[in-house]
This record gives sequence, C-alpha cells and structure tokens, in this order.
Amino acid sequence: MDKLLIRGGRSLAGEVIISGAKNAALPELCAALLTDETVTLDNVPGLQDVSTMLTLIRNMGVQAARQVDVPGTVVINAGALSSPEAPYELVKTMRASVLALGPLLARFGEATVSLPGGCAIGSRPVDQHIKGLQAMGAEIAVEHGYMIARLPKGQKRLRGTSIATDMVTVTGTENFLMAASLAEGETILENAAQEPEIGDLAEMLIKMGAKIEGHGTSRIRIQGVERLHGCRHQVVADRIETGTFLCAVAAAGGDVVLRHGRIDHLAAVNDKLREAGAVVTGGDGFIRIQANGRLVAQSFHTTEYPGFPTDMQAQFMALNAISTGASTVTETIFENRFMHVNEMVRLGAKIQIEGKVAVMEGVEKLSGATVMATDLRASASLVIAGLVADGETLVDRIYHLDRGYDQMEAKLRGIGAEIERIKS
Repeated sequence: MDKLLIRGGRSLAGEVIISGAKNAALPELCAALLTDETVTLDNVPGLQDVSTMLTLIRNMGVQAARQVDVPGTVVINAGALSSPEAPYELVKTMRASVLALGPLLARFGEATVSLPGGCAIGSRPVDQHIKGLQAMGAEIAVEHGYMIARLPKGQKRLRGTSIATDMVTVTGTENFLMAASLAEGETILENAAQEPEIGDLAEMLIKMGAKIEGHGTSRIRIQGVERLHGCRHQVVADRIETGTFLCAVAAAGGDVVLRHGRIDHLAAVNDKLREAGAVVTGGDGFIRIQANGRLVAQSFHTTEYPGFPTDMQAQFMALNAISTGASTVTETIFENRFMHVNEMVRLGAKIQIEGKVAVMEGVEKLSGATVMATDLRASASLVIAGLVADGETLVDRIYHLDRGYDQMEAKLRGIGAEIERIKS
C-alpha cells in the first residue's frame, strides 16, 4: 500500500485549486441513469470512489468515459442500459452505490442493488431508503443480501407522496429526489438534508427537465415528469476539501488562497477558525486564510448542515491538538468516528475519549512517527498533524485518502509542504 512521508515544520503559502465535490459527483453520475440522452459532467474529481461508480454503471451497460482532452469531464449515456443491477462486488467498496436504487427503479420499474457492507466509521442504515421508495409504491424485498425493487404489476411509474424520514439522511434525500423526478404526481420531502451537494444535484435535475422547489431547505417539493433529457452540468466545488486545506494552513501557519472554494458553504467551520485566531476572507470563487503562530483551541459538536460537519471533525481536531488551551469535541453523527485519536496520541497529542466526547489539551508541538489511516477523513487529519510535527511522519494506508482527495500531496507541495508519496 502507498504511504505518505511528511517532514513537518514548514509554513504554507500560495494557491490551491479546489476540485469538484465527491459527494456531488457520485449522485450526479447516478442521476445520468434517469435519461437515455447524453449527460456531460464537468469538474469531476479524479478519485477512487468516482472510478468505482463509473465501473458500476458501465457494468449495467452504460457508456461512461472521462474525456482525455478535457480533464475533469465525464460523458455518460445510459440509452443502452441493459442490467439494472448493482452487485455486491462493487457496492461493498463504496456505500454511495445505493444511490443507483432510486434512478433505476424510477426509469425501468425495477432494480437489484446489493446491501452495502460494513462502514468503518459507523452504521449507515438503508431502511430509510426502502421505506421512502415503498411509500412511492415500490415493492422491495431484501433477499440474499440484495434489495430487490420493482413496481407492482400494471403500475408504470412511481407515485408521488409525502416522505418524512425518521432522521436527516443525505443519500436518502438524494435517492428520493431522483426517483420523484420521474414519479407520477407531486412528492414532498420533509426533514430533507440541506447540504450544498443536494442543492447541486437538484440544479442538475432541473437542467434535465425536473420540476423541483425548496432544495437547500428541509422541505423539498418535486412535481414528477414523464421523461428527462440530457444536460451539461459542472460539479460544485468540494467544501470538505476546502475545509481540510483551511485547517492545514491554520495549523501550519501561512497565507493561502483556495480557488473555487465557496465561503458560504463552510460558515460553521469558518466561524470556528476565526474564533481560533485565523483570518478567513472570501469572495466570488475564492477563500483566503492567514494564520500565524499557535491558535486558540475551539470546542464544537458535529451536526447536520448547516452545522459543523462530521466530515470536518478529525481535521479540526488536528488543529486543536497543537493550539493553546483545552477543548471538547462532541461527535453526534457517527458512533466510531474517533478512530484517528489513537494515532494522533502516537504523535504526542493529548486526547481522552469519554463516550461521544473527545477531551483535548493542546500541546506546543507534535513529534513525527509512523501512523495508520483508518478512514477517509482520519487520513486527512493525520496529514495535517504530520505537517506540524517535528521530524518525519509516515502515514500508512492512504488508499482511504485517495477515495476523497484529488492529488492532495501535489497540492500541498505546491504551497510549500515537504511531502511525498512512497509507492508500495
């Protein structure tokens, strides 16, 4: 497995180009299954999860290819889709594969999608997906590890209804949004997730001819149409990649501009960075962060958007680890999202876990060591810690990092970090 070798202690300066959002690109690739016309997506990040999704839809008979002459552009045509099935061999490597369920069922009246495998950071149940699609008239059985969905005999389309999920679910909201676009009548989503990536998916569906109102709020209305057409859409910038680089600069010190970053998508994180002592400014298509010296540790708790994102918890903890003062971090979304803590302690961080709360005492410096990544955002937190640690830090199992960060080490080198990939 590849590793990252980091020599810490260097401040960061320059510009970083933020890539398209993984969590927008994946549902938008699935949205292309809703039409038999060509869909072109621009600003698609070069990530392992994107490659897995492309393999998944190609396995169904879909034509999907990256444009060699136009980096970041993917062209999809599902006109010849012949097998509306997502097998376990592919779904087990990426839980977002469940996003194929709604589009396949809506367009073809049937779908067979494997139940996702286990997830390192905690349980992500699909029961909300099943209940919502059943409310729209689908018959869904779970057999031999698969969700087997079909429309009742004689029913040609899903039927609009009101869906109120028991919890806020991002992928559930996305599945219902796509399915309802081709349903008969009106669908109202209550308790809908409000993440910017969902708003971006809705904007793409509107370009395809969908009738959607209220995206970006907890109540979304969709008036179903008989068919959708092709479109060209640019994937929104990745707010979690943006936030990760903001935390890296805040920890290491420096002055960096993040191009394409959306300051309005990171209000909760930016507020904490400013309270810590960083200067965060922004405008149309950029965010600038300036930091000098040790910042002040900040307490926070994760919650659904627009609150502090769980996907930024580990990275901000890396900043807290070398900030002045004590802090508490409360994780409310996933039950196993403190697995990076033991590795940070190996680097010299002072952290104790008490249930869902991490109690931290900032230290003046960390000490380089070999550490092991356990999940995607944990990987990023260990890279940030390595940037500020004395000596060398070796981050193992960075295949997790490659799932969600497009050329992270190259971007860090471009702003002054001393970091290299060691091939296995």
